[in-house]
Parts: sequence; C-alpha cells; structure tokens
Amino acid sequence: MDAAELLNIAVADLALVQDVEQAQQIIRGAARRLANAHGSTVVLLEDGCCFYADEDAVSPLWKGQRFPVRQCISGWSMLNRQPAIVPDIQFDERVPQEAYRPTFVKSLAIVPMRVEDPLGAIGAYWIQPHRVADEELVRLEALAAAAGAALSRLMAPETADLVGSGQP
Repeated sequence: MDAAELLNIAVADLALVQDVEQAQQIIRGAARRLANAHGSTVVLLEDGCCFYADEDAVSPLWKGQRFPVRQCISGWSMLNRQPAIVPDIQFDERVPQEAYRPTFVKSLAIVPMRVEDPLGAIGAYWIQPHRVADEELVRLEALAAAAGAALSRLMAPETADLVGSGQP
C-alpha cells in the first residue's frame, strides 16, 4: 500500500471512529507508517501539560507521562502552531535532552493537531539523524488535520457534560 492510500484510509477511519482510544490507535499507527519512522506518539494538551496519551515505537517512550507545555517540544509545536522539525536532537535547544537521553530518539518531527487552536500533537521519531522529507511532513500535517477534527468531535461531549453540570 502506498502512502497516499494509507493516508486516505486513516482519514476515512478517523471520520468514522467512535472513541478517543480508537482514534489514538489510528493516529499513532498511521503516523509511524506515513513518516517511515521508528516511533510515533499522540500528545494531548491537558491543563497546561503535554500528556503522552499513546505511542507506537520500537521501545517505550513517554506513554502516560505529562510534561509542562513550556518544557516540551510537543508543547513548543502547539504553542507556536507550527511543526517542530529536528534533524538531530543534540543540536536543538527546544529538545529537553534529559527526557530524550534514555530513549532511541535521535531525530523527530512534531505537528500540531487543529493548528488554529491546538488540542494536541503527533510526533514521529527516528533512530538516527533524519531530514524530514517534504512529502513526510505534508502527510503528517494532513493526518494531524484529520486527527484534530476527529478528536474535537470525540472530546466535545466531555466538554458539553462539564458545561451542563455546572462544573468549571
């Protein structure tokens, strides 16, 4: 299956998905394959933190962990509403070296989901320094747009329940 077909399937699946966990599985799997990456992650913006909600990687990364949005490259991508492309993590001050040192990650690309008002980001990671090809970035951004729409739809009932209950 080529990348265009894979992206079309992921976008179609995200349009129909009925729960957040399924959406995260679609996103992480498609991101890894679309970017020819060794790992991928789904990061959600929650209460000023980057919550690493799900991942698909050759070895564990940060699933289930939270990092302050201003101390995380995923947070940088969301706050700046643009991709963070890092060919070699050793040479980018946005990358918290202590968090990455124990992992396999040497290169990364992070793209925000729902760019106009980010609710999360998708990360792709490589074992060696890697220059992200234009096609890889375009595919990740298209996936992020579909993922942002799906997660907005799926998370809206939770927000509506809080508003309706009088909770802050």
